[in-house]
Amino acid sequence: MSVSDLDPVPAVALLARPGAARERLREALAHADVQIVLEDDPITLEPQALHDARPQFVVIALEAAIEDALERLEPALSAPGLTLVFDEAELAARRDGWEAQRWGRHLAAKLHGHQQVLPPGAEDEPALQLEPGRPSTPPVPKEAALQPHLEQARSWADDVPADGLYSPPAHLLHEPIALEQALAALQPVLPETATLADAAPAPPPVPAAPPTAFTDHTAWSLVDEASDAPADPRVAATVAAPEPAFDTEHLSLVDLDAAAPAGSRAGALLVLAGIGGPDALRRLLAALPSGLAVPVLVHMRLDGGRYGNLVKQMARVSPLPVQLAEAGQRATAGEVHVLADDIGVHAAADGLYFQTEAQGISIAALSAEHSALVLLSGADLAHVGPALDLAAAGAWVAGQVGEGCYDPAAATAVVAAGMAAGEPQELAQVIAARWGLDDDGDAA
Repeated sequence: MSVSDLDPVPAVALLARPGAARERLREALAHADVQIVLEDDPITLEPQALHDARPQFVVIALEAAIEDALERLEPALSAPGLTLVFDEAELAARRDGWEAQRWGRHLAAKLHGHQQVLPPGAEDEPALQLEPGRPSTPPVPKEAALQPHLEQARSWADDVPADGLYSPPAHLLHEPIALEQALAALQPVLPETATLADAAPAPPPVPAAPPTAFTDHTAWSLVDEASDAPADPRVAATVAAPEPAFDTEHLSLVDLDAAAPAGSRAGALLVLAGIGGPDALRRLLAALPSGLAVPVLVHMRLDGGRYGNLVKQMARVSPLPVQLAEAGQRATAGEVHVLADDIGVHAAADGLYFQTEAQGISIAALSAEHSALVLLSGADLAHVGPALDLAAAGAWVAGQVGEGCYDPAAATAVVAAGMAAGEPQELAQVIAARWGLDDDGDAA
């Protein structure tokens, strides 16, 4: 069996319009040791041609001009066993030098199914990041290995010098006893003295009252006959007053939603992502149920700022409605809201509202008790601290792990702190179990 049989070369199709982005992606694939089975413009490509090429991966340079073409190629792109890798065409065209090499290593790791993203020569460096899980249990020594040492210690026991300052009594040399008993034996025995309780005379017994026969009903009484005090006239007036009639004409239903605490309506599922985020976000949203009790907020930094394209991409796979968040709009439960870099949230009495924020989303603005936070590939390290603070206040926080996590720094940090971990599909299953709705619209 050859090495190529053990590690087959992945078959990749490159879909991009002619230009600088296509050239950069071709160079990255050439250094990734893959087989390019198809390279074409998605606008002119036919779905059957893509199917006949039989690729394992499809690398797509996203731009507004190919959106209609991707919808036309949807049947071929949805084939089972086919993995899609998206990249912004404008960003790919500008990528150069160290940044291009770094992205190429992450792309090669994705296509070959490993996590080696370090530069050549750094493969043997030890991992400095903490890893979750219990430490390995030290091996238990075998009794047979200890037996020679025990026998040697027993043979040397008589030669060990004793303490010359203490000589135990003769009656204590034959049978070992507890230390407390030995110390008590050294104390002088005092004569017994009578206690005060023993000297005090016992009180005479109190004669028991003769029992009243159960059948003697003449001794029964409900009122204290010896009490001749007159009854309070105010009490008598109160008893004699007629009970008020129950007015049924002014009954009304209580607004349960208004009576609920504001925090329960300010809850949300916040998803943070970055490099490699579109693929992880696509897998997470595709695995969510068609109904959730909380809104889903997605914040993923895009260099080109094309959040409208991200909304269209995720709307194709998400069972939940996907829309772009706008300032002044209310976050709706069971919908996905994509946040731009300058959109934040604030909690009101009836839920979360979007507002313009120069710094973007603030994790501290969420209600910890009713919110969840998921850090996917490429999440900003600056979000780790606020995420752990939200978890300490009662929120559910999780991080992505697995081969598809290109930039795992932030996700690994929260996992190392004891938060939940899993692939995007596994995290979606936990979210569905906690915040999903059944067929009647009730929380799971």
